[in-house]
Amino acid sequence: MTELQSEVQAEVRGHIGLLTLNRPRALNALSLGMIRQLAAALLAWRDDPAVHAVAIRGMGKDAASAAGSRPFGIFCAGGDIRFFHQAALAGNPELEDFFTEEYQLNHAVHTFPKPYLPFLDGIVIGGGMGIAGHGRSPSRMRIVTERTRMSMPETLIGLCPDVGGGYFLSRCPGRIGEFLALTGRAIDGSEALAAGLADHLVNSSSLPDLWEALADGGLRGFEALLRELTVQSAATSFPQQVDIDRIFSLPTLPAIVAALEADDSSWAGETAAALRKRSPLMLHVTLEQLRRGRTMEMTGVLRMERDLVRRCFHRQAGGASETVEGIRALVIDKDHRPQWSPARIEDVRPQDVAAFFESPWPVYSHPLRHLNL
Repeated sequence: MTELQSEVQAEVRGHIGLLTLNRPRALNALSLGMIRQLAAALLAWRDDPAVHAVAIRGMGKDAASAAGSRPFGIFCAGGDIRFFHQAALAGNPELEDFFTEEYQLNHAVHTFPKPYLPFLDGIVIGGGMGIAGHGRSPSRMRIVTERTRMSMPETLIGLCPDVGGGYFLSRCPGRIGEFLALTGRAIDGSEALAAGLADHLVNSSSLPDLWEALADGGLRGFEALLRELTVQSAATSFPQQVDIDRIFSLPTLPAIVAALEADDSSWAGETAAALRKRSPLMLHVTLEQLRRGRTMEMTGVLRMERDLVRRCFHRQAGGASETVEGIRALVIDKDHRPQWSPARIEDVRPQDVAAFFESPWPVYSHPLRHLNL
């Protein structure tokens, strides 16, 4: 076994590259070091004829274990947002490195030429979605379980759903993508299937057998066992999709919120209330991001999102921004009283939104200029 570092375990068994995120106490949140380790493994295995496929999982917490961890139970809780906050306030250049290299990793996953098999058990949040295999490979097999809790909750901290969210969310059926991006709602394994964000639902108890079948028997034995262990999804369609399509297809964010608040159903009321808690500015930016992303390739989306995130952290001098304020309120001080600017959805000006889509870099020096389709 070759272990790159303790936070990312990498080995080749048979003809399969196996990756394990091993930071369970932090819910496998991605650090810059982890991103570099994952990228190094994928780049090495991409052109290695001895590696036929790659699988990735997360290590979970286990209070009963002497080591305090066990395979599965947590996939990835996204990026390390405490680091984001500290780095933004300190002017740490590693913040720029983090997002540039994370998006390069997302691109490597998206364009990986071999089967990529993510075991999406437990929490799959934000940056975890970026390495969850929402690529163009016809041989992808995104596996979810009854424990899966998948979400893109970035608007709650004054950020936008990046890591390619403008690509894979905008391609969900109907307007599910806009709904998930704006509200940050967590979905389970069955709902992930209905949203087009997963391919197979299995019982979590089956995951060790599937992992070992892949490692010891290769793709053929794994695919046979996966067919045998796949369970029928409880959700034949996404919940409330008729209402979601009707309301979230409206042309503007104020129109969406007005329609929700005019609807007397409990779903509409809860959805409107959730939106009112999020950054009004970043809700507007996110809606525009998804509407643009629907007609863009992944490379263009990642470049756009790199621009957006740069604006998120550098909107004002001294690091002040919606994102810094959102992380402060939710994670650092935990007062849950972010001071958004503007404070109301109806007060966001079109020019404020447009500024996010103006790249801070000329084309020839964009940090993601070298990405290929």
